[in-house]
Amino acid sequence: MAKGVSAEDKRKRVLEIFHESKDVYQLKDIEKLAPKLKGVVAQSVKDVVQALVDDGLVQCEKIGSSNYYWSFPSQAAKAKRTRLDALTTEVEQLQARHDALVHDLDAARSVREDTDERADLLTRLANEQQRKAQLTAELDQYRDSDPESHKLMLQQADVCRDAANRWTDNIFTMQSYCSNNYNLEPAEFRRQFEIPEDFDNLE
Repeated sequence: MAKGVSAEDKRKRVLEIFHESKDVYQLKDIEKLAPKLKGVVAQSVKDVVQALVDDGLVQCEKIGSSNYYWSFPSQAAKAKRTRLDALTTEVEQLQARHDALVHDLDAARSVREDTDERADLLTRLANEQQRKAQLTAELDQYRDSDPESHKLMLQQADVCRDAANRWTDNIFTMQSYCSNNYNLEPAEFRRQFEIPEDFDNLE
């Protein structure tokens, strides 16, 4: 494989072998086909196929002493929808935890000095902001997938985006609250929690 090609590209190319042929293979067959058809070096095929199996995109069945692998386009779309459902659920859970965190901050309004409780709340805010960035990156990856899967997942991706935007709005609310009640300037708030200057709602 050409230098600089990402692991994700290798996954896509190997998966294409299954989808284009709609056939069942042993690992040795894929190791022969991948370099010839897709430019994926044989030495990396085993790890790529195992990663696809782990993600539910390729099925594996042991028959006798041999493992057989297959994957059909409909199975890949189903696996991606399942993953997107899980992401949607996680975003909703993050939103619920974030709402609870806002409530805790509201309850601490009368306390202006540095306290363990305040430090804990702000640490939790930083952790959830980081998780939101991770979720956003993964959702973007799924939105950029093949056209068939993209069409099937578009509605659910919009749900995730809306939930993430509500979460973002609450971060801005917290920033304002910390500025007004703990004398923490917005710039310092962003610096402490590594929030970029262009941090904003998703389009």
